[in-house]
Formats: sequence, structure tokens, C-alpha cells
Amino acid sequence: MNNSLTVDKAWWRNAAEGIPRLITETPGPRSQQMHANTARYMKGLSSQVKLFPVCFEEGSGITLTDVDGNKYLDFSSGIYVTSLGHCHPKISEAVAYWAKKLMNAHDFTTPVKEKLMEKMAEILPGKLNAVQLYSDGTTAVEAAIRAARAISNKHEFISAYRDFHGKSMSAVSCAQMYRSETFSYGPTRAAGFYMVPRPDPYRPLWEKNDGSIDTDTYIKFYENFIKEGTVGNVAAFVLEPAQGWAGSIFPPDDFFPKLKALCEKHNILLYDDEVLAGMGRTGEWLTLNHWGVVPDIVTFGKSFGNGFPVTAMVVSEENGEALEKISASSSYGGNPMACAAALASIEVIEEEQLLENVRAVGSYFMRRMQQMKQDHPIIGDVKGKGFLLGIELVKDKKTKEPFPEAGVAVYQKAFKKGLAWIPAGHILRMSPPLIMDEKYAALGMDIIEDAITATEKQFGYR
Repeated sequence: MNNSLTVDKAWWRNAAEGIPRLITETPGPRSQQMHANTARYMKGLSSQVKLFPVCFEEGSGITLTDVDGNKYLDFSSGIYVTSLGHCHPKISEAVAYWAKKLMNAHDFTTPVKEKLMEKMAEILPGKLNAVQLYSDGTTAVEAAIRAARAISNKHEFISAYRDFHGKSMSAVSCAQMYRSETFSYGPTRAAGFYMVPRPDPYRPLWEKNDGSIDTDTYIKFYENFIKEGTVGNVAAFVLEPAQGWAGSIFPPDDFFPKLKALCEKHNILLYDDEVLAGMGRTGEWLTLNHWGVVPDIVTFGKSFGNGFPVTAMVVSEENGEALEKISASSSYGGNPMACAAALASIEVIEEEQLLENVRAVGSYFMRRMQQMKQDHPIIGDVKGKGFLLGIELVKDKKTKEPFPEAGVAVYQKAFKKGLAWIPAGHILRMSPPLIMDEKYAALGMDIIEDAITATEKQFGYR
């Protein structure tokens, strides 16, 4: 195996020098033509593509280059995927090695799979060491739901409004997809899947007399719901540790410890879906680690292979035998290239001390956003941990009315200035590569702040 490549931590800096560097109007003419040609055949494009139809052809570290030669600063990581930088040399070489040696052996053991299993057991808390590997997040979520049923011998699930868990049937049943013409053809959840509110510190349903969020009332609501709203067969609570799709929303610090206690009291599993937030994005291997909570089931994805499609579903050692009951293997899951990408990604995080970098630069992000909140009339709230960040735009700070038109305007203005990032309605989402230093973090925030100022002028706030 060739996982021994040593890479200089500064490998990405040459490509980043001088970015953003724009030589045409963006999107450029070649981007527009290539997008138009592709869109003749490819339908259902995401909002980020529709709002800014650029065509990329190269990436290195924190830099993306489009077909017109324009170079962008990446604040997206391919939507939380290329978290260790585009085409990290160690990860690319590990995948290439196995692409030439052994591409697939179904679910047989390979040397690189053995090493990945040992490494995962090393980094995960408690006794989370019974693993299955898959090729996409939704499949891992479906497997986790089957595992929860097998472990508990129960069949119902409780999830939260505005969580997102994927696009297949059970995954969608655990997620709120806002009702629109897209979903007007019928129910969006299967039987036995229930939804409850979860605490949003900026928009709480229940507050204490001092104005702080009342987490205890949420937990009491859940307990009453378990007793009266279900048929008593709840297998698991299914939750993102922080809501990514909804706009980087983190719960109060006491929420997950209290939820874990509730689950233990009622013999319900806690399933932590870390497909988006895990693998270092918030400065911990698991975002749930911030609150000292060990889940019963966890799923990984997105940045797990830094762009190579590999995901994982993990349960505690005591429940590992239940995985024998769920037909857990898959055609592509755990192939040697996937295992090599995941193993190399974990090693990069360790070797380049990226958890420490995320915590340090993440502190800068929060200080900068807090100052921006004070300085800008349309910023109602800022949120985040590490490199999972959000800025909520409102029409009025007192009423907190969402301002989606401003969200679109800020997204497009910043992209035109050379920042590749993610739209999310009225909440701006940022997920920079974990290798980014404070210099480029500041550069990206300068572009965003300039776009917010221009948008405020556009809508008459300045």
C-alpha cells in the first residue's frame, strides 16, 4: 500500500497566490455556453448552479478554476465534500494506487480496508467500532435506519423539522422538505416517521423568563410525544448534530446531553447523522463530541473521502451483531479506492493538525461575523462552530422576517467577485476547506461583507 506519501502542509499555497483572479465577466462566455449545452439534457440542477452557472475544470487546495481561466476562492468545499482541499496530493495518490492495483473486490477484506477499520476505531469515541461502508450518504442513512430496527426490534423514528438526511424514501421520511410544487403529489413521509421541533437559538419556540432558550420544555415535549403521539415503538431519534441544509444551525449546549438522557430513559437509540458535519468540520471528529455525547449509531459521508464517494455507518460494539441481519453489503461500498481515500483523509487531518487549525481559524470566523452582525442592518444572526458557518439575513432585526431576496443577491454578488460558495435562502452558508488559514478566511469574509453592503444599498438599507 502507498499511504506513506509525506506532503508539505503548504502544498496548496502556490495555487492560491493572488486569488481571486478574474479575467472575464463571471460566469464567462465558455461557462455560459457549456452550461447551456449541458442543461439541454441534465435537469433538476441545484439552486447554486441555477443562480451562478459557472463551469469548473480544475481545483487545487482552496482554489477553483473555471473553463474561462477565472480563479475562485473556495468557501464551499464542494458542499462540505472536499474538506481537505481539492486534489490533496496524498489522497489523490492513494486513490490512484488502488485504481491501478485493485478497483473492486465486493465486500472481501483488502489490506487497505483492514487499516481503515483500525483507524476508525481509533478516532471514534466510546465503543463505536462496528462499521459498514457505502458509496453515498443516503445509502448509509438507509442502512442506519435498518440497523436501528434490527437493534431495537422497534420500527418508529423521530426526527426534527429542518433536518436533512438524504433523498431516498426512509431518508426523506426523516427530513423536512419544504412543501412546494415539487412535493404536491402526496405525502413526503412514510408511516411510522414523526417530526418534532428542535431548538433554534435565534427562533426558539420556548423561552425562559430571562429570554434564554428553554431546552427543558423541548425535552418534555418529546417525552410527552413518545408517550402519547406514537404507538410506543420508537427505535431511534434521528438528528443532525447541527443543521446544515437549514443554514448551519447549532442547538444550545445542553440539548444533546439532555436528549441522550431521555433516549436512555426510554430505551431509544440516538442516531447521529454526521454526513455533513463530521470528520473535522467543526473542530472535532464528531460534532457531537463538543457536548460529550456518544451516539448509538453514527453515519459519515461527504468529506470522509475528500471527494471520492465513500460513506460509513457505525454502531456500538455491543450492537454490532445486529448488522448481520440487515444485508449490509453493497456493490461499491468499501472498495479499495474508497478505503484508500478515507484512510488517507483521516491521516491528513492528523498529520496536518487540521482539527487544531479549524478551532483556531474558526474562532476568527466567529469574531468577524459577530462584528458584521453589529455593523449591518440586514444581519439578524450569525452561527457556527469551526468551519460550519452561517449568516442569517432579515428584513428587520426586531421582527426577524427572513430576507431571501437579499440572500440571492449576496450569493451572486460575492460569486461575481470570485468567491465560490453555497446559497441557502436567507441564510448564507460557508464551508471552507479545513486547510484554510486566517489570511484567506479574512479575504473570503471581505468579499462577503462587500456583497452584503452592496445588497443593503440595492434594497435601500444604506
